[in-house]
Amino acid sequence: MAGPGGAGGAGDVGDVLSGDSERRCRARLAAGAAAAAAAVLVPLCSVRGRPALLFTLRSRRLAGPHSGDVSFPGGRRDPADGDAVATALRETREELGVAVAVTSVWGQLRTLPDRHGMTVAPVVANLGPLEALTLNPNPDEVEEVFTLPLAHLLREENQGYTHFRTASGYGYTLPVFLNGPHKVWGLTAIITELTLELLVPGRYRRKTHVPPRKAPA
Repeated sequence: MAGPGGAGGAGDVGDVLSGDSERRCRARLAAGAAAAAAAVLVPLCSVRGRPALLFTLRSRRLAGPHSGDVSFPGGRRDPADGDAVATALRETREELGVAVAVTSVWGQLRTLPDRHGMTVAPVVANLGPLEALTLNPNPDEVEEVFTLPLAHLLREENQGYTHFRTASGYGYTLPVFLNGPHKVWGLTAIITELTLELLVPGRYRRKTHVPPRKAPA
């Protein structure tokens, strides 16, 4: 499994997976559960004792616009899924071969639209030490699994942004995370940004800027 090495430079983040941090995050996420058409799992973990996020590179065998994208495990809600948590856990089991317990789920971040307008619910869960897990990625859905330490994500030299402007002149800015095995961008980068704001309040400067659209005259 790929992942950048070297800590330091971003301050101590070693306590973000502690019991105190979990209780604080659960309290902040308690009101976040909203219905959505799809859900992703935001997998917190530790790698050699260092807090990290786990990402996937979607298989290029997949049809559709998300083929080859960096993502979190997830997908569309199934009619049998009771809620967004059930969707995220089922998709994680199907994609990575890991059964994440409901008790490992900290809560749900606010829902977000993807590039096609579909609402996505990010579900935060702590997988624990990655060394204790046996991942069995489904090659039809997942090409690669990699992790990025929180210390890496918090370094300014690994943070960037992209400005977009539509044909009508509407402009907005989205984050990117650089210098890992793969560039993290798009909806996955926005969810990563929200996760950093949750875990280490005040330590990350938000890059996302989406001003309200002006009403047509």
